[in-house]
Amino acid sequence: MESSGAEGLSMATLGLVASMAIQAFTAYMVVQLVMQQSHKDKGESSLEEESPSKARSVSSTPKKEIKATDERSIRGVNVYGPYKKNTLTPWKNNRNEGREGDPVDKSQAKHWIELPCDSRDKGTPDEWIPRDGRLVRLTGRHPFNCEPPTTELANEGFFTPPNLHIIRNHGAVPKLSWETHIVKVGGQVPQPLELSMDALTKEFPKTEFPVSISCCGNRRKEMNMIKQTIGFNWGTGAMGTCIYQGVLMRDILIRAGVDPDDTAEKFVEFIGTDDLPNKAGDKGPFEDEPWGEKVKYGTSIPLSKAMSLADEVMVAFACNGERLHPDRGYPCRVVIPGYIGGRMIKWLAQINVLDHESRNCYHYWDNKYLPPQVTAEKAAKEGWWYKQEYII
Repeated sequence: MESSGAEGLSMATLGLVASMAIQAFTAYMVVQLVMQQSHKDKGESSLEEESPSKARSVSSTPKKEIKATDERSIRGVNVYGPYKKNTLTPWKNNRNEGREGDPVDKSQAKHWIELPCDSRDKGTPDEWIPRDGRLVRLTGRHPFNCEPPTTELANEGFFTPPNLHIIRNHGAVPKLSWETHIVKVGGQVPQPLELSMDALTKEFPKTEFPVSISCCGNRRKEMNMIKQTIGFNWGTGAMGTCIYQGVLMRDILIRAGVDPDDTAEKFVEFIGTDDLPNKAGDKGPFEDEPWGEKVKYGTSIPLSKAMSLADEVMVAFACNGERLHPDRGYPCRVVIPGYIGGRMIKWLAQINVLDHESRNCYHYWDNKYLPPQVTAEKAAKEGWWYKQEYII
């Protein structure tokens, strides 16, 4: 049914008024964000610097470091504060009773990294790392894989404090230093780079935004109740949302000479520093790149994704206003909005531009969903692990 002329004019007028109101509100919010950022640049430190050995304080971030970020979008640095910080809490039962391994009185430590470890971690390679006592441990003492109780996660609201964020470790946490860590950029790039952490934080424009990270095995416990998988029993808490600060992968690759308009059929590979068991148990299918007994954790994404301003792939060095916790990738990690946690490499050491997907063992054996009729034995026998169409 058609509207009369008067009705059409009335609806058009209302639509115009509504559109003008939305534009005015958007402009007001942008002005407020810019004013807030201006106040922060004048009087507040943008990032509390800390290392696994001791805590340190630094001056505020110069305005010029975020200029390029402000030109990309209204997202500046520190517009999401106040942050939910690391507040390690001892385990308690429903009668408010603790148990052996609880952290000591926090008043005795100047910073959370100085707290002693949980007794359950003593005798493991991770005994130097303080952890929240409430985390539910899913794979015994080591390696450390955990999620928060769902009630604790829900009580925190939309943003998750780092100490309650999911942790997925395949082996020992590397004990790295901010002062000596290097990220190498290589592969098919015109200008290979070796970037220190100071170079990452001072020579590139910073960006900051919330990202929800989830393990692709979230709620796997329920799947295992129907049909046993080869994965362990994640519950409903294998996720978290934190505010990450870092530099865009795009900016790093452009510094290395990568052309943003030449990304077709190319990939960018990320490799961590952790030495892990070879999950395949053999040399793999790539004769020119055989796998050894120990391999690094690595994976890749399309180069077009990494170079996209809209996708905002980040090399992060801070979470909720603090340097990353060792379990969560200190000193830097990859953050890829919209991807599974398994692609977001922690303890990042290498960035490589390739003309093929990563040939890393864990790229094929860890980021994959196979059809329900394919068992682990069948997958190994028939080469299903190497079928790229099932990589997630």
